[in-house]
Amino acid sequence: MSHKVHPTMFRILHAATWASRWFDPKKSVEFLREDFVIRDFVERSLSEASVEGVEIERFAGKTIVIINSARPGLIIGRQGAGIEDLKKRLLKEFRRRHLVLTNDLRVEVREVKNPWISAPLAGQWIAQQLVKRMPHRKVMKQTLSKIMANKEVGGAKIHLSGRLGGTEIARRETLRQGRLPLQTIRANVHYALTEAHTTAGVVGIKIWIFKNEKT
Repeated sequence: MSHKVHPTMFRILHAATWASRWFDPKKSVEFLREDFVIRDFVERSLSEASVEGVEIERFAGKTIVIINSARPGLIIGRQGAGIEDLKKRLLKEFRRRHLVLTNDLRVEVREVKNPWISAPLAGQWIAQQLVKRMPHRKVMKQTLSKIMANKEVGGAKIHLSGRLGGTEIARRETLRQGRLPLQTIRANVHYALTEAHTTAGVVGIKIWIFKNEKT
């Protein structure tokens, strides 16, 4: 039997890179714990800011948290007040969990110019629509058409599973268009998994977006 492999992990060093970029054999356990706390806090506190992902870099006694968002102004705030408040709340979260941040903390925000070629942001939009009780087939078709409207996108697939439409029995539905070379390592496939917490239950959302091939 074959095994499913995460599309991003499958393409590390070819069409993708690590979300955490650091190396320290002596402090790897501490740093890994810090990464989990940082990502969990950012995803919870900035759930309305269209956050695509969080990258973490460490070097020269500094911890740099890079937040990729389609709405950077909502995070930065007026004259950077939002970032300073985010840093204070993050340090408070570390103290609440009885942890000490080993390095100086620095937060950067980068703008995602086109959210419709980002699998995490497209998945978040689907989740928001399902929570609003929009018909799931209509949402899937709208999302796929908006993704495929971009020239750099060669193909996409959307997969939903759960109590779709509030039915008693959970089921799965998939919508696909264009090319999706999942077995090609050099193929730039953007993948995301998210959940929609509806009144009927949790709906799982998976999205694959094939952008281009890196030679």
